[in-house]
Amino acid sequence: MSSTLAVGVAGATGYAGQELLRLAARHPSVTVTAAMGSGAAEGVRRLPALARIWDGDVTPLSLDRLAAETRAVFLTLPDAVAAEVGPDLVARGVRVFDLSGTFRLRDAAERRHWYPATPDIDEPVVYGLTEHYREALPDARLVACPGCYPTAALLALRPLRDAGLLDDDGDVIIDAKSGISGAGKKPTERTHFSECHGSVAAYGVLAHRHGAEIEQELGRPVTFTPHLVPLDRGILETIYVRTRRDVSAAQVADTLERAYADAPFVRLTGDALPEIKHVTHTNLCDIGWKLDAASRRLVLVACLDNLVKGAAGQAIQNLNVAFGLGEATGLS
Repeated sequence: MSSTLAVGVAGATGYAGQELLRLAARHPSVTVTAAMGSGAAEGVRRLPALARIWDGDVTPLSLDRLAAETRAVFLTLPDAVAAEVGPDLVARGVRVFDLSGTFRLRDAAERRHWYPATPDIDEPVVYGLTEHYREALPDARLVACPGCYPTAALLALRPLRDAGLLDDDGDVIIDAKSGISGAGKKPTERTHFSECHGSVAAYGVLAHRHGAEIEQELGRPVTFTPHLVPLDRGILETIYVRTRRDVSAAQVADTLERAYADAPFVRLTGDALPEIKHVTHTNLCDIGWKLDAASRRLVLVACLDNLVKGAAGQAIQNLNVAFGLGEATGLS
């Protein structure tokens, strides 16, 4: 056990936190030395769903213990708490993988708008979309793991944007649907069973912070509309764009295949469009597409599990790369 990496999870009782514990407990190169709640006043808790997988106690939040007992910490905390805890742990020499939105936005004005509790810090922040920022992770002290919606959208769109295949003047429309766990564990009227069962509802229209995150990484405006669907987990995004003139289906396929040739967790399905059931409980993102070359309309469909590739699994993937472990260790 002495050769394993000591990690902590702060915010361990939420959906993403429990998923992190489940993955970390089975990771051959990791030992969970601290699992904590979201506040210092919380009592000690057990997690029945993880019995015989991880049988430890979830204790109150303690920065002193995290700094003393871990080399890396996953934060699955409310934004305002992560804003305080993250920089403090980094200053104490702990490497931080933050799953909140607190440090994702680089522009100060955007950050103040969407995450007003985020402090100005000198520490460089690496955006943890592993497939596109892999080379920056080994030196990163603070990794801002992407949101679940942006992960699917950016994995589908970034290679096409980078290759110059998208029409600069065309709209980018992202119609996204998420299971209810994406809203977090704290219940609200919208996530109440009797409100969402048998229904589909759009929310955050033209006012969702993940839209700003997607725009940051694409460098262009997007129309992003999320929907809540009556599933416990999973995301499906249907993305509508226009290509430049004379772009062929073969070019789209070749661009995506080149981008993800060495990516263990991106599966390209071509015109066999993916479904949520194909990816739940995995760290995979499936991407399919269809192109009408005459009208230059390209439709992409991306699917992932919001709690794994959209949260805990991607965080473990970032940890693996950051510490020189096999990228798929503990995830395949």
